[in-house]
Amino acid sequence: MRGLRLTLVALATGVAFLQPARAGLFEDDEARRAILELRTKIQANEDAAKQRADQLNTLIQDQLQPLRRSMLELNSQLDALRADVANLRGANERLARDLADTQRKLTDQSQAVEARLKPLEPQKISLDGREFQVSPDERSQYDAAIGLVRRGDFAEAVAALNAFLKRYPASGYTDSVRFWLGNAQYGKRDYKDAIATFKAFIAGSPDHPRAAEALLALGNCQVELKDNKVARRTFEEVVKSYPGTEAAQAAKERLATVR
Repeated sequence: MRGLRLTLVALATGVAFLQPARAGLFEDDEARRAILELRTKIQANEDAAKQRADQLNTLIQDQLQPLRRSMLELNSQLDALRADVANLRGANERLARDLADTQRKLTDQSQAVEARLKPLEPQKISLDGREFQVSPDERSQYDAAIGLVRRGDFAEAVAALNAFLKRYPASGYTDSVRFWLGNAQYGKRDYKDAIATFKAFIAGSPDHPRAAEALLALGNCQVELKDNKVARRTFEEVVKSYPGTEAAQAAKERLATVR
């Protein structure tokens, strides 16, 4: 009996010890399962996250690809625009140089033309108290004809002065030319022609500063033709119409000698 009790005690003690061990094993299994489940969930979450990331990355790549192409096209267009701008800048610079060269050439040509035309431009002349415009050629021809008169080349002077009147009938020199033509004809002893010239001069310009001289010369021509009676009337007209002039004084002296 005693032995049986000891055996029962021992078994009870063993059972008491076995129950906590079994409880510990059960708890470890649940923990492992919980861990496995957690790992499974984490893995699933990671896989889902990776899948979503891959999908997102694919979506982003799909959206970025057109953007990249657009950027490449824009860059190409910008390069083309830069090239065009550079070409235009170069063209503008060439045009500016060409324009400057053209303007310089035009200026040079204009100055050259002005230099050529200047001798041909009308010139302002003051003669016998009158001012008028004449061409350079007109003035040159007049000066040459008057030079012949002053040198005593009366025949050539008459031809030159008549040619001037024919070429420049409305010239401001006309009165002066007629006056000197009459003197050249007088010097050539063409008294009748001189009389006609002086009469035309006086009739056309009675107030001319040389009108008194022309009338006096007319009287001298009449004296040379032995027409003293008419000459005296002419000298009297000089004294009457142009008193106080040197021509009037000379006319008085002529009246004293012409009978």
